[in-house]
Amino acid sequence: MSNIKLGDASGIQIVNFAPFLDATDRQGVADAMLESFKDAGFVYLVNHPLPERKIKAMFDLSKKFFSLPMETKMLAPHPPSGTHHRGKLDLPRARDFTKKVAQHGYDSEPLVHNRAEAPDVKESFECGREVSLEMPNIWLPEGVLPGFKETCLDFYWTCNEVELVILKALALGFRLSEDYFTSVHMKSDNQLRLLHYPSVPAESLEKGEITRIGAHSDFASITLLLQDEVGGLEIEDPKNPGIFKPAPYVEGALIVNAGDFMMRWSNDIIRSTVHRVRAPTGKVNANGMTPERYSIPYFCAADLSTVVDCVPGTWSEANPKKYEPISAGEYIMKRLAVNY
Repeated sequence: MSNIKLGDASGIQIVNFAPFLDATDRQGVADAMLESFKDAGFVYLVNHPLPERKIKAMFDLSKKFFSLPMETKMLAPHPPSGTHHRGKLDLPRARDFTKKVAQHGYDSEPLVHNRAEAPDVKESFECGREVSLEMPNIWLPEGVLPGFKETCLDFYWTCNEVELVILKALALGFRLSEDYFTSVHMKSDNQLRLLHYPSVPAESLEKGEITRIGAHSDFASITLLLQDEVGGLEIEDPKNPGIFKPAPYVEGALIVNAGDFMMRWSNDIIRSTVHRVRAPTGKVNANGMTPERYSIPYFCAADLSTVVDCVPGTWSEANPKKYEPISAGEYIMKRLAVNY
């Protein structure tokens, strides 16, 4: 397995995905990936199937979008509803999405305190599949940023294809048929988010006056994450709650992390690890400002109508099921509403 496990970054395994794609060692890759999900909730995949040229094109257009005047960007405004995650989310409201409450929790009361804390200084744009009655996309008017809509949608569907390949590997890691997870991820009820973190005073971040993204967990199945070289992503040490360690940029790597729904689905075998974004180490300029940062998460959800029970093999008489069956739609919509 020496050609599969290529080392680690802050305890997160760096896994060579090529032997899964070329079928030279599909089980070995699946086992390494699941092991990292169990240990850290995250895995770095190198030699993954997401084309580098498409990644570059999406980052380039993301930078062009966020460089537009605010009044132009807000021609595609995010709706006030917390269950309609589409369009441009401005800086003041962006903080509301990322405060850590409690995994699997639906009670909105803890948010009263969280929302009074330091704001998350970031802005985002979100889109999904184009044909969606439940959550239609919200685009800039035609001609404002040529190619933006087309590039977002192409990248969305490319990420969807990658998601399904990764879910096949995850199923194989559980010694299940490869279609165990993909069979209930067919409607592509996913979310592509472009994120921009403006340059801010490093001292303000250190004092906790502002944050990039506060500590939180994702709550769908898995998340595919691309980050630029600036860094700043940190994950909570599973063995030392409250202690965070960097998840640095690894050249050519796709970060994949498990969400709360997948943790529940796996009867807590897989971790949904709390993470945050802080000031990158050693990258403050002479004026005391942090560099801008860009990232692109792709949130992958099970078909909303699907009712899931614990994954076979994750429970027994000695280790009974911890959760009742629940539909993906019920779970996700409750989490979306309470986190807005």
